[in-house]
Amino acid sequence: MENSARKLIEDWEGCKVLPGEAKDVSLAVSESFNGRTVEIPVHVRRAKIDGPVVFVTGALHGDEINGTGAIRKLVQSDDFELKRGSVILIPVLNILAFDRHSRYLPDRRDLNRSFPGVSTGSLASRMARTIFDELVARCDYGIDLHTAAVRRTNYPNIRADMSDPEVKRIAEAFGCEVIINGKGPLRSFRREACEAGCHTIVMEGGEVFKVEPGIVKTAVRGVRNVLSELKMLDEPPEHADYQVVVKKSKWIRAQKGGFLEFHVKPGEVIEAGQPLTTNTNLLGRDRHTTHAPYDAVVIGMTTLPAISPGDPICNLGQLPANIKPESLRNLRFREHGLEERVVEELSANLLVVKPAPNLD
Repeated sequence: MENSARKLIEDWEGCKVLPGEAKDVSLAVSESFNGRTVEIPVHVRRAKIDGPVVFVTGALHGDEINGTGAIRKLVQSDDFELKRGSVILIPVLNILAFDRHSRYLPDRRDLNRSFPGVSTGSLASRMARTIFDELVARCDYGIDLHTAAVRRTNYPNIRADMSDPEVKRIAEAFGCEVIINGKGPLRSFRREACEAGCHTIVMEGGEVFKVEPGIVKTAVRGVRNVLSELKMLDEPPEHADYQVVVKKSKWIRAQKGGFLEFHVKPGEVIEAGQPLTTNTNLLGRDRHTTHAPYDAVVIGMTTLPAISPGDPICNLGQLPANIKPESLRNLRFREHGLEERVVEELSANLLVVKPAPNLD
């Protein structure tokens, strides 16, 4: 794939990145209403020795900028020296949505449901086709960095099709505690890239419109871990104290409207029957508590305490039957590491309280 990566760079307005070089280039992905070419900034880094080609992308949804912060950190790193292969770093993939501080493109479409795209289709479809042809088709592996949607937060987790051995390899190497197994939605970037032969994973972490230090550190650590696994960096990996593969996740929804108090934190490992939230009316009366239906890890949570019946409040990843919550809790909190720091950072914007003794 290294020769293909070199062709990719040469195709970008004659800009060449030779072995051992690192350059900032640009990729034309669309055209604005005033006729100007829309380009995304790209950093390409090549080792002197051939090897795998890996892309790392952020802001596929324009308001999800934790990945942008992580990729900028990688670009600026003085110790990011490749041993072999090439890395293509794109801090903002969806520049049109990013410029509008929006999840979506100006045509109101979701770029992450438009792949692989059609060159004669909608704005989203044409942009997806360009990205697919000029990036995905030339890479062996991909890492796509995301956050939760608006008014939600996600504990760092990897989304991966674990039936693909190479996807499984890099998903485990990334080093997050939680891997959610699945192919991904139809026409999503990750799913279509995998089907085209580019083994791709997604990291989800944090909130929109933020660059959160713990999430950035987790993403940077994970990217470097994957590159170490592929023998592209010469450094030891740093992993969480445990790793669990989740096959089933579910948003628990409010049964009644009201104002929430949270009893769990993002990333917390919980037991079946444990109180999740209590909602009341605005005077704190008419209490109603929601409980966990099974042993789980809290993957995501709403950050908006004012809810209506049916609103999603907690995204729970069901633990495998042979894994007990207490065993995972003991592993994580044996030392004060990055994972514990992220739990505390993500819960800092939530009112997390102990449940009242007489919960219904």
